[in-house]
Amino acid sequence: MKSNLIVMLTLNDVTVADAREVFLASADLPVTFWGFKNVGITPDATRELVALMKSHGKTTVLEVVTYNEASCLENARMAVELGFDYLTGTLFYPSVAEYLADKPIRYFPFFGDVDGSPVTLRGSIDEIVAAATALEGRVHGLDLVAWRHAGGEPVALAKAVVAATDLPVIIAGSISSRERLEIVNEINPFAFTMGSALFEGRFLPGADFRTNLQAVLAAMADI
Repeated sequence: MKSNLIVMLTLNDVTVADAREVFLASADLPVTFWGFKNVGITPDATRELVALMKSHGKTTVLEVVTYNEASCLENARMAVELGFDYLTGTLFYPSVAEYLADKPIRYFPFFGDVDGSPVTLRGSIDEIVAAATALEGRVHGLDLVAWRHAGGEPVALAKAVVAATDLPVIIAGSISSRERLEIVNEINPFAFTMGSALFEGRFLPGADFRTNLQAVLAAMADI
């Protein structure tokens, strides 16, 4: 499987209270990308967790699931200050893009009519594709909540977005079965996120986070 796995220390779009312990229990596994959300964690704990991930050689991702301009800009500044490698989520605002233009971080915002927690994406496929292509040249990539599409067409939507733009795409959320891993492999985005499925034991029911992550890595190697 070519797409990168981004492991998120989140459950139902909230960073888990024991994120540090969960990370340390699985940090030795062959996963490069690790991240969490700006919800459910304090600024001090955010600083400590990203530093811990970087000390283990991980590529770090902050996904922002608050959407007003002030919050998006505040989190962009925090992401730069703390040394995150990727800022994902947020909504696109010119002020955020301008602030990040000369910063050593990659910006992958949500696009389309996005709101809520858990995140919901509304609009037709054509409208969402148009929103994606409108961001070309303004961002480093896109964060697509395909399986949170209120229109109920996640696969068609993801295929359309990935085909329509040269920007790298992260498919975020709800990749919770081997079947969906196979679909993601067919679509071949830059990356996809996974968090709740690991905490909920979707790949090995009753097993812990680490064991489910191992099962996902084995499935990815097999696809």
